[in-house]
Amino acid sequence: MKTKIMRHGFILMLLALLSGMFVSQMAIPRLGLSAHTIGVLSGVLLIAVGAVFQEFSLTTGQTKTMYWAWLISSYLNWLACLAGAILGTGMATPLASNGLEGNAFNEFVVTAMLVVVVITSFAAVGLSIWGLRSKANA
Repeated sequence: MKTKIMRHGFILMLLALLSGMFVSQMAIPRLGLSAHTIGVLSGVLLIAVGAVFQEFSLTTGQTKTMYWAWLISSYLNWLACLAGAILGTGMATPLASNGLEGNAFNEFVVTAMLVVVVITSFAAVGLSIWGLRSKANA
């Protein structure tokens, strides 16, 4: 899983770099720039998690859950911001969107994606903290 999560980090960075090339054409360019930045930083974070993966003291189920939580939260955070930038939805991201709002369906989809990001991010970080506890306490 170590190599897989690191590979996903590089893939996410590539996607973020490619999407960054089109920021000026997006309905909300500032949110597009946020998506670009989030994708690059999330990619680096996945690489860092992969670099310390062998240090986690977790059960097989916890390890799989942590792995998927990191992947889902990272990709979906980038994708939700990118979708918001393209679709012109900003209700869930008022600072980056300068108060612009899109149609109700698009706002719902982007907001739902960001809610999943919050849940999976807490799971990923929580399991990571738990997994890095002292091996004597594990």
